[in-house]
Amino acid sequence: MNIALILAGGYGSRTEQDIPKQFINVYDKPLIIYTLENFERHPEIDGIAVVCLEGWHEVLRAYARQYKITKLKWIVSGGNDGQESTGKGVEALKDVCSESDVIMVHDAIRPFITAEVITDGIKKCMEKGSGLSAVRCQETIVRTDDGISGSENIARTEIMRVQTPQAYRYGKALWAYEEARRQGITGEVYINTLMLRLGEKLYFSKGTEKNVKVTTIDDLEVFKALLKMEREEWIK
Repeated sequence: MNIALILAGGYGSRTEQDIPKQFINVYDKPLIIYTLENFERHPEIDGIAVVCLEGWHEVLRAYARQYKITKLKWIVSGGNDGQESTGKGVEALKDVCSESDVIMVHDAIRPFITAEVITDGIKKCMEKGSGLSAVRCQETIVRTDDGISGSENIARTEIMRVQTPQAYRYGKALWAYEEARRQGITGEVYINTLMLRLGEKLYFSKGTEKNVKVTTIDDLEVFKALLKMEREEWIK
């Protein structure tokens, strides 16, 4: 069984909107629905769980009914930070998933996720135990302590930009959050950084530069432009 775990527990003040960024309307459709639709359509996804901002559960359920997101099975309240929120989502599936099932963690605010990326993440996870959507870094990277100056170059060949979705065997994901609690580890925003801190080796899967994360107004405009281009291609 393959479960998509969608993270939608943040408010997102950087978009300068009055509502959480995952619920912002883009062409009369909430941002989160674009994300959910991609997992809804994918034949290998058996169910969807959403870690949702407190007070927005019923709004999400209403949108899911309106847009026929039938695979949405579970809605869980988020925690105080990314680690706690993801951990709560993983633990909520204890009675649903077996250790060998695949859980695919994805940001609600990455709405341009493709079927190809989802497929490759699941495939790599089944082969290697993890599948982190990632792309090669194209920019020059300079190490800095203060954001003002830098004196050390980091070779691009040594860098991968990790995105979501990130696929893991459920048993390993659950172990990571239980182990973090035992060791007193906190503040790891993403599951991959937690896994690395626990000494795990992770494997990359297919990523895409189009998989924009909408955290600012500029990101929102990029997503709108990509969506407009895609719609124009459909018309052709």
